[in-house]
Amino acid sequence: MKKRPQAHLLKLAKSESLRVSIRIGKDGVNNSLISELENQLEKRTVVKLKINKGMAPNKEDRNQIFARIADESDSLVIFQRGNVAVFTKAGAQ
Repeated sequence: MKKRPQAHLLKLAKSESLRVSIRIGKDGVNNSLISELENQLEKRTVVKLKINKGMAPNKEDRNQIFARIADESDSLVIFQRGNVAVFTKAGAQ
């Protein structure tokens, strides 16, 4: 059973001031992307990630990509809308 993110994390995740800091482009999910996410999560509470258009044409594909990233980086998806997801450290909840 998934835990719901704490209210303050969800508020941060939905904030319009939170900018996309990682983009998934034509190279897809690779070790450098996972490493960059882990590095940013060491410095910040939440990190916003965006999949470029055409990389994941449907919701199911996006969900799989975000789940894979979360698994490989030991993080959690706390908010997802369209091709954007916000991650936090797994122990931050």
